[in-house]
Amino acid sequence: MPISPQLNAEIRVLTLFNLDSAMEGIKVHKSADTDTLAAIKRLYDKGLVTQEDGGYLTDLGIHCAEHLQTALRILNGTPQTA
Repeated sequence: MPISPQLNAEIRVLTLFNLDSAMEGIKVHKSADTDTLAAIKRLYDKGLVTQEDGGYLTDLGIHCAEHLQTALRILNGTPQTA
């Protein structure tokens, strides 16, 4: 499965979320690059974040970000912790 530039931008945005705190969200400012603005809007449309400009991860977003960040740790050779 190839990773499109759009999917890559969504992955990049999901890695910005701190999974150690559900109370910590992100806000993408209107001055952000167009790829990031479009990515956060797509994540909102997919039900992964609570606001069109970021906000918090939804339950589905948390699940997705956890898997994504785990995969990135594995691919980067970072040891897994339980």
